[in-house]
Amino acid sequence: MADYQYHDVSKMVDHSLLSPTLIEADLNSGIDLAIAYEVASVCILPYYLKRCAERLAGTGVKASTTIGFPHGGHTTAIKKAEAEQAIQDGCEELDYVVNISQVLSGGWDYVQNEIGAVTELAHAAGQKIKVIFENCYLQDEHKIRLCEICTELQVDWVKTSTGYGTGGATMDDLRLMRAHSGENVQVKAAGGVRDLKTLLEVRALGVTRCGASRTAEMLGEARQQLGLPAINITATGSSGY
Repeated sequence: MADYQYHDVSKMVDHSLLSPTLIEADLNSGIDLAIAYEVASVCILPYYLKRCAERLAGTGVKASTTIGFPHGGHTTAIKKAEAEQAIQDGCEELDYVVNISQVLSGGWDYVQNEIGAVTELAHAAGQKIKVIFENCYLQDEHKIRLCEICTELQVDWVKTSTGYGTGGATMDDLRLMRAHSGENVQVKAAGGVRDLKTLLEVRALGVTRCGASRTAEMLGEARQQLGLPAINITATGSSGY
């Protein structure tokens, strides 16, 4: 017998709709899928966020989008403007990419000030922020320092990856991030969580969210294990996750 309930796993999933080639019909069917499977959020292309938030209202599924995505090289002013627009459009969770160049350059004041500025905007609006490190480009010392900064700034999640770098979440990185983040900072895995087995494995490490495009496959298997009715809807998502 499974040692979890359905919402224990469905509410770990941020359904990814971020591929630049998704057309409006794909975005709409992806939103429908997310609602049907009762996931945590839909992380959608920013231009479609307002429509997504309207569709998700009252469903229990949150609207989320990206800031400084995927390379993190936008100026702080642009990232703040993106965050302000996202909040105006109904965003409840902002997935924000750090300035990777500044992290690798050791520009920690810049990094901390920028994370702080976007976090302050999100929290002032009563919304949450996930800070994306893009671990495939970083050394452990960078990841640890970012965890420390994010803990100090009281961000809501630290996140491994965009799903569009050279690699995604690894078990070692998830353990490292959980170990070096404060107890009030959650951990999100992105890139590489593609089946229920892996979803349960990262859950056991303390991960509370996963970016995913294979939502239907993962949660369909969970429903089967739990003896719940199958959901018949076409899966739509982003190959980046």
